Amino acid sequence: MDVDAVAREFGVARLHPWQREALTAVGEGRDTVVLAPTGSGKSLVYQLAGRLVEGWTLVVSPLLALQADQLAHLDGVDGVRAARLSSLEGRRRRAEVLDAASRCELDYVFLSPEQLADPEVAERLALCPPALVAVDEAHCVSEWGHDFRPDYLRLGHLLSRLDDGRRAARVALTATAAPPVLESVADRLTLRDPLVVRADLARPNLELGVDHASDERRQHEKVVELVCGRLAEGETGIVYVRTRQDAEHLAEVLSEHCAESAAYHGGLARRRRDEVHEAFTAGRLGALVATSAFGMGVDRPDVRFVVHAAAPASVDTYFQEAGRAGRDGEPAMVRLVHRPEDLALGRFFASGVPRRRNVDAVLAAVQRTGSRDPREVADVAGLGRAAVTRVLNLLELAGRPEAKALLEVAEGRQRLERSRVDMMREYAETARCRSAFLLGYFGEPGEDCGRCDNCRSGSAVEAAAGADDELVQQRVEHEEFGPGVVVEAGDERLTVLFDDAGYRRLDRAVLERNDLLQQTG
Repeated sequence: MDVDAVAREFGVARLHPWQREALTAVGEGRDTVVLAPTGSGKSLVYQLAGRLVEGWTLVVSPLLALQADQLAHLDGVDGVRAARLSSLEGRRRRAEVLDAASRCELDYVFLSPEQLADPEVAERLALCPPALVAVDEAHCVSEWGHDFRPDYLRLGHLLSRLDDGRRAARVALTATAAPPVLESVADRLTLRDPLVVRADLARPNLELGVDHASDERRQHEKVVELVCGRLAEGETGIVYVRTRQDAEHLAEVLSEHCAESAAYHGGLARRRRDEVHEAFTAGRLGALVATSAFGMGVDRPDVRFVVHAAAPASVDTYFQEAGRAGRDGEPAMVRLVHRPEDLALGRFFASGVPRRRNVDAVLAAVQRTGSRDPREVADVAGLGRAAVTRVLNLLELAGRPEAKALLEVAEGRQRLERSRVDMMREYAETARCRSAFLLGYFGEPGEDCGRCDNCRSGSAVEAAAGADDELVQQRVEHEEFGPGVVVEAGDERLTVLFDDAGYRRLDRAVLERNDLLQQTG
C-alpha cells in the first residue's frame, strides 16, 4: 500500500512534504527523528507508518490523556485494532491486551515507559515483536533530565528487550528540541544513523508580544485585563501560571468578572482533571487557567489566545505552551506578562544538586537490592520516592555507580537549566522579532514576522541586521566553556549551547579579538 492510499484511509487528503519524507524513511526501515510544531500532524507520521510496515506498532507515550486522544483517533479508522496498557486498565483487560499482542492480533499498542519496564509486559510483547516503535514527546528523554522519570532515560535498553534479531525501526517525535537535545534523544534511544526531518517551526498566524509589569499587583491586573478583553469577544484561551495556588485564584477571579473558567493543575484529583479537560475541549469554558501540567495531548484547534501570567522556566516550555494557540491556522494572540522577579523563581526551581548522603544511601541500596526500581530502592534507602528517582536518573546519566560522577552530572544539569532561565529573560527583553528569536533558539533561520509587538513598533528591523545563518548549528569549542553548538548568530552576538555550561550569549568582537571560539565541525 502506498503512502497516499494509507493517508486516504485516515481521511487525509494531502500530506505535508515533511510528513511524506518521514513516512518514506520509516517505511524503508530507517530510524527517524521528527521535529514539528504542536498541532501540525506529528502523530500522523507513526499512525500512517504503522499501516505501511509489516507488523504492529508500539507507541511509547508519557501521559494517559495523550494516549486516550490518540486511541480515539485510531478508533475511527476502519480495520484498525488499537489498545492500551496502563494503570487505568483492569486486570482482565490487561490480560486481554497482552494475549492479543503476543498473538500478533493488534495493530497499535500504547503504553508508558514504566509499563514497558515491567518484565511481564516485555516478555509477552517479545513473543510478537513490533515492526515499528514510536516515541511520542521524545524531548522527555532529554529535556526533563534527571528530574523526570527514570524509565524514560532507559528507553533504548528497554526497547532492545523486544528485539528478536530483526530490530524494529524507531521514530522519535517532538515539538520542541534544540539541535543538541535532538542529539541526546537519538543517543538515549540508540537510534542508528537517524534521519532528522524538520517541519517549518514558524507559526505566522500567532501574534507574539510581551507586556512588562512593574510589580505583582500590576502584573495580575494586566493578565485579567487581557483575558477579560478576549473573553468579552467570545474567544476561548489558556492562561498559564506558575503555581497551583495562582491557578485556583485566577480561575475564580475570571469566573467572577468575565466568563466561566476553571483551574487545571497536578494537585487536582484525576476525576476533576478529566472533568476540566473535557469541559474545555467541549467548549463549556471561556478560559482554562493551568500550570504546566496542562499541555501535551491538548487537542483543541480553536484556542484564540494563550497568556502567560509569568515567564516559564525555559524557552522550550514557552514555545510548546504558546503553540496551543491557533492550531486551526487562524490568527491567535500569544502574550507574556513579564516581571523580572519571576525569573528568580525559575532559577530557584531549576534542579538542585542532591545531598551527598542521599546519593550514598541510594547507591548503597542499589548495590544491596540489585534493583533500580524506585519503590524497592526507596524502602531500603529510607528516602522518599522523589528523592530516590532523581538519584536513579543521575545514575543512568552518569553510567557508573560513583557518587562523584552523579554529582558532576547534577551540577551540569543545573547549569543548563539555569541558562535556560536566562534565555527566557532574553526573550522577554529582546528588541528583535520575537518569532525570529524563538526560531533561532531552536537553530532555525527566521525572518521578521511582521506581527509581533517588536515588528509592529519598528524595533525589530535594526535588531535583526547582520544575521549569519551559515554559523547556525556549527559545532564549536570555547576556551573556557568547552564544546557546544551555535544556535543563533547575529552581527554582534552569538548564542551557543555548550555541552556543560548551557546557553551563553557571547560578544562576537570579543571572541574574534581574543580568538576564543573555534569551529570544530
